Amino acid sequence: MDENTSLDTLRDVLVNADGKTPLADRFRALFYLKSVGTEFEQNSEKASKAIDYIAEAFRDDSELLKHEVAYCLGQTHNLEAAPVLRDILADKDQQCMVRHEAAEALGALGDKDSLPILVQYQADPEEMVEIQQTCELAIERIHWENSKLSKEEVLQKSLYESVDPAPPLPLNTSTDKVAKLQQILNDESEPLFQRYRAMFRLRDLGTDEACMALASGLKDSSALFKHEIAYIFGQICNPVTVPSLIDVVQREEEAPMVRHEAAEALGAIATDETFPVLKGLLQDKDEVVRESAVVALDMWEYENSNEIEYAKV
Repeated sequence: MDENTSLDTLRDVLVNADGKTPLADRFRALFYLKSVGTEFEQNSEKASKAIDYIAEAFRDDSELLKHEVAYCLGQTHNLEAAPVLRDILADKDQQCMVRHEAAEALGALGDKDSLPILVQYQADPEEMVEIQQTCELAIERIHWENSKLSKEEVLQKSLYESVDPAPPLPLNTSTDKVAKLQQILNDESEPLFQRYRAMFRLRDLGTDEACMALASGLKDSSALFKHEIAYIFGQICNPVTVPSLIDVVQREEEAPMVRHEAAEALGAIATDETFPVLKGLLQDKDEVVRESAVVALDMWEYENSNEIEYAKV
């Protein structure tokens, strides 16, 4: 099988060309294509094709899959993804969770050409608050990345490879205490970007104390804010967070974007107590939560297997 055929096969799996491909396999194909999309300096033609194939999945019906597609495009560092992400942000026929992720991805790309559309939707009084807040964060991220501050601040080297909605707060004595970071995290009068920076500093500390400080943010009024904390818990994979995540995922009144991240975090942590919770979510009333449980159970099985690499199709 040559390289192009291999990419074509992954594309067929991702877009469910045969109509019978399990969702978990489609996610694995997406992660493979994402890794190819990042290699634009080594092989621009192949990376460009991977970006195009990933973007095809925006025509799918699955909100969960499309949201993950937008996230992955933002993680490629490949600015070829920016035009399609701008189109998705502007498409009000797309679900909120998908449009939010497209805005966040533009921030992750650091795409200065996307500032006008981000400013437009951040300022639109008729826009959903999750979109407004995500655009606010993306604008601040792009400004920070292109500022002197980003070159001067001393940040802890992260254990995680993700490009986050905000950089962590820098290393200094005034913000390295968990109690101080928690105070910033939970202060809704602080700028959202600053609160996110405290959030990611707590993530990078990663201690039980830092995790419990993060868990306090799961009572916030912002669904966007809570969903990011749940996502972070899936990165940290500290079992101390499991009770908080179970509480969130079982709140039927909670926003689906929050519950879905909590479900996937439980799949990543993969302790014995998370399995029955995830099985129960397969019958949830919300489709994005049901689909997240499918993906989370696949992650759970991987974490409890001898597989070396998750994206195996």
